[in-house]
Amino acid sequence: MTSPPRSVLILGAGGRFGGSAVEAFARAGWQVLAHARRTPSAAAPASVRWLNFDLADTAAGEHAAADASVVVHAVNPPYTAWRTQLLPLARHGMDLAQRLGARFMLPGNVYNFGSSMPALLDERTPERADTVKGRLRVQLEAEMAQRADTGLRSTVIRGGDFFGHGDGSWVDLAIVRSLSKGKLIYPGPLDRAHAWAYLPDLARAFVAVAERPAAAPFERLHFAGHTLTGQQMLDAVQAAALATGLATTPLRRGGMPWGLIRAGGVFVPIWREIAEMAYLWQVPHALVGTALQQRVGDLHPTPIAQALQRSLRALFQPRTEGVIGAVPPSGV
Repeated sequence: MTSPPRSVLILGAGGRFGGSAVEAFARAGWQVLAHARRTPSAAAPASVRWLNFDLADTAAGEHAAADASVVVHAVNPPYTAWRTQLLPLARHGMDLAQRLGARFMLPGNVYNFGSSMPALLDERTPERADTVKGRLRVQLEAEMAQRADTGLRSTVIRGGDFFGHGDGSWVDLAIVRSLSKGKLIYPGPLDRAHAWAYLPDLARAFVAVAERPAAAPFERLHFAGHTLTGQQMLDAVQAAALATGLATTPLRRGGMPWGLIRAGGVFVPIWREIAEMAYLWQVPHALVGTALQQRVGDLHPTPIAQALQRSLRALFQPRTEGVIGAVPPSGV
C-alpha cells in the first residue's frame, strides 16, 4: 500500500516564484495546492489543484488545504504597496500555516542588510536595514522567529535578485529592455558583484529543504545562486542573445538614468520605490550558501549560460518556455 503524496500549499502561485515552486514541487512528486487570484490558462500537471480563497479567511484556507504540511508564501504585493500590504499578507500566510500545523516557508532577499552590507552575506551577517523595504523585511522575519514560541515552524531561504520564469525582473525591465534596438542596459557600475537567483533553481532548493526535517523552529538559509559583476552579466546576456538568435551582432551597452529616476520619483511612485533600492547596484555583495549545501547537499545549479538562454526564450518566446505544465529542458 503506497502512502499518499506529500502536500504543499503555495500562496501566490500565479507569480514568477510561485509558478516556479508549483513546477518544482509537482516534479518532485508532491500534491500541489496552488492558490492564485486567477487560474492560469496553461494546462497543469495532474498533481496540481488550483485554489482561490480570501487569504484573510483562515477557516476557508484550512478547509481548502487541510492536508498541506508545508505553506510556501510566494505572495508579493506591488512594489508601491509594500508599506501597507507586505506584513498583513505575510501574517495571513503565517496564520494559515499555524492553523494547518504546517511549516511556513518564505523566499527572502538581501534588503535586510542595508547599504553598509559586507561583500559576503551569511546567516550570521548583522541586519542593518536603512530603507523602508529593508526594515519591513527585517520585521517580517522577526515576527516569524517570535511565532516559534506559539508553535509556528518556519524557514527563510534568502536569494539574490530573481530572474527566470517570465517577466517582471531586472533582466527584462532593464537589462534586455532595449534588446530589439541592439542595446543592453545595466543598472550599476560594471565592476561590482551582484547576487542573482535563477527561479527554477531557487524553487528546487525549497523542495530540497521541505523534504528534510527542520533544524530549528525558525531557520534562515542562504541560496548562493550566481554572483556576477555587471561586466560578467552583460557578457553572459549577450552570449545568450547570440546563442538563441535574438541578436546577430555584439550589443551596445548603456547605464540607468538614476538622476532622472530620483527626480521623477516625486511624481511617479514606482520610480521612487526603485530609487530607494539603487544602492544594491553600487554595493558589491554575494550570498554564502554553505549552510544550505550542508543541509541538502549539492543542488547542481543551472549554469548561467543555460539559465539566461532559457530566461530569454521565456521572455521572447513565452508560448514555449516558462509555462506551468510544460516539459522543461533537461537539467532544470
